[in-house]
Amino acid sequence: MFRNVAAIYLHLAGLFQRKKAGTSLTRCMHQTFAMSKRLQARRLDGIDHNPWVEFGKMASEYDVVNLGQGFPDFPPPDFAIQAFQLALNSDFMLNQYTKAFGYPPLTKILASFFGKLLGQEIDPLKNVLVTVGAYGALFTAFQALVDEGDEVIIVEPFFDCYEPMTLMAGGRPVFVTLKPSPTQDGELDSASNWQLDPTELASKFTSRTKALILNTPNNPVGKVFSKAELELVASLCQQHDVICISDEVYQWLVYDGHQHISIASLPGMWERTLTIGSAGKSFSATGWKVGWALGPDSLMKHLRTVHQNTIYHCPTQGQAAVAQSFQHEQLHFGQPSSYFVQLPQAVQRYRDHMIRSLQSVGLKPVVPQGSYFLIADISDFKTQMPDLPGDADEPYDRRFVKWMIRNKGLAAIPVSVFYSTPHRKQFDHYVRFCFVKDESTLQAMDEKLQKWKDELRP
Repeated sequence: MFRNVAAIYLHLAGLFQRKKAGTSLTRCMHQTFAMSKRLQARRLDGIDHNPWVEFGKMASEYDVVNLGQGFPDFPPPDFAIQAFQLALNSDFMLNQYTKAFGYPPLTKILASFFGKLLGQEIDPLKNVLVTVGAYGALFTAFQALVDEGDEVIIVEPFFDCYEPMTLMAGGRPVFVTLKPSPTQDGELDSASNWQLDPTELASKFTSRTKALILNTPNNPVGKVFSKAELELVASLCQQHDVICISDEVYQWLVYDGHQHISIASLPGMWERTLTIGSAGKSFSATGWKVGWALGPDSLMKHLRTVHQNTIYHCPTQGQAAVAQSFQHEQLHFGQPSSYFVQLPQAVQRYRDHMIRSLQSVGLKPVVPQGSYFLIADISDFKTQMPDLPGDADEPYDRRFVKWMIRNKGLAAIPVSVFYSTPHRKQFDHYVRFCFVKDESTLQAMDEKLQKWKDELRP
């Protein structure tokens, strides 16, 4: 008791000393006692670390070619830029609010455009929601559909927001892992070799499973799920009455003749699927932050409830520009003049350039079928340089990326951040690179790699 009294006396004495220094006693006491309460909501526990902030900050401190974050450093197509300029300069009412769930010309063209692709009659008022990027669509979906204790099946490696969004909604993530098949010596791995085990996948479904989140083309591996793989997922979702949240932001970015298939187009899946899309990825304008969710009204009405009580309304001018850009694409769709035809052709060349360049220093790329990204196997470096600086329990790929930033002038992202904690050490021999970059950036990469290659010579 006396020790406590003494402690309080010393504490108050400190307050009075600060009072003499010119700070009010009330303010001193408020600063001292108010902060003893818990500030952070418990739903944020364990999810406050962001690898993009960490590695982005580190990259900014060195002279590096940043191949980590996923954005193009070339301009959007001319018609998209002109559409945005028109939205800024033509109708002054585009500076004001529009319909809360989407600018009507945009919801109308999205309904028309994707209705044909999905084989559905899409109602622009009931089946379309415009969001602040695909990120906003994902967050809205999790908040609207995942309840306390619900299980959400996540295919890993996964886009890193899926797990925290599940946790913030009160759900429990359940992970199922894509596993690479062995390759022959000297043969490059392919994203198509990364497969789900059907028995393992089926075992993840329980009476508590509410949703499965699918990402095709996948970030970070670049896998495009085949029709047979999608049919397996669809069958299990229908058998167990599970919602499918399908993140398809890279749907136009598929290579080597591969075909993107929306799971919502399969029999019996429209009724239980949310399809997430992105104008930023579609038109190489990630800063516009216009995304959407498509789905049946039975699901969408709950997303609208979350949207109207959080975002309420997305910026009108960006929506107007995206609407006009889709109108342009609808006129050219499937033709050589279509941006959705031209973009993957150009990006495939960038991909192939990066694959050749990374191989020159001993990195082993996994050839992606789609997306902005490829992962590269660093197992040989793990064998040759096992003791890179870092914490004892830090995955090797994190230490490798830090070493590469400091010593080789190249920034990437460690692939272990795309895995659940128990599996990170199993896949810490890969790093992710973004190849959707201007030729000048790829040339700068080549210069860094040539210097690295010269250092490897005896």
